[in-house]
Amino acid sequence: MVLQSAPDQRKFYIQCNEETMELYDKIVEVMLNKGIFSRPPILNPKSNNHFITNNDYIKRWVGRQRPLNAVEINGLCFNAQKLMVKIVLEMGFGQVTTSKELRQYFQKGSLLCQKQVKTLDAILARDNLPSPKKWESEITNSTTPPFSDRLMLFHVVSLVSSAAGFYGAALSVVQRRDLAVMYARLIGQIGLYAENGINIMIKKGWLEQPPLAEDRKKLANKK
Repeated sequence: MVLQSAPDQRKFYIQCNEETMELYDKIVEVMLNKGIFSRPPILNPKSNNHFITNNDYIKRWVGRQRPLNAVEINGLCFNAQKLMVKIVLEMGFGQVTTSKELRQYFQKGSLLCQKQVKTLDAILARDNLPSPKKWESEITNSTTPPFSDRLMLFHVVSLVSSAAGFYGAALSVVQRRDLAVMYARLIGQIGLYAENGINIMIKKGWLEQPPLAEDRKKLANKK
C-alpha cells in the first residue's frame, strides 16, 4: 500500500487495523473457550544460546535434513491453516454458485489447496510435528448462494493473491534450501490458479482497471 498523506485516510487505515486486531482477539478467545483452537507445535528450547558453526545448516540438498527451526515451523503451520480456510471457502462457494464455470474453478482451487496442505503436512510429519486442524466437516449442506457469483470469485482471487504473499514471507526467512524450493514451487502453482480466476473476471467484465501511470512514449508520439 502506498503511504497516504491525507489525515483522514491515515486515520481510516489505523481504525481498520485496530478493528481487525480486536476482531482477531475475540475470535481466538471464542475458539479457546470452545476448545477448537489449533495450537502450534510445542518446542523445548535449549537453556543456552547456540550459534551455527556448519554450513550444512543451510546448504544441504540431499540426505537427512536438520530438524525444522521455530521460524520455519511457524511458516509451515500458518500457511497450512491459511490453506485450510481457503479449502472450506472454495468447497462452500462451489456448492452454492449457480455458474458451472465458477463451480469448476472453485473445485479446482480446493483440490490444489488440499495437495499443497499435504506437502506442508508431510514436512511437519518428518519431524514428528502435528498438523493444524482441518475444517471440511464444518461446511453445511446449504446450496443457497449467500453472495453473488461476482463477489465470491473476487473474494477467492483476492485470497489467492494474499496466499502468494504469505508464501513469499515464509520463503524470505527459511534457512533450508529444500524449503525455499518448495515455497517457490507452491507460489508458481497458486499464481497460475489466480491468473485463471482473473481471466474469468475479465471475460465476464467484472475486473475494474485501477488508474494507470501515464504512457509517456504514447503521449510523445501523438505530436
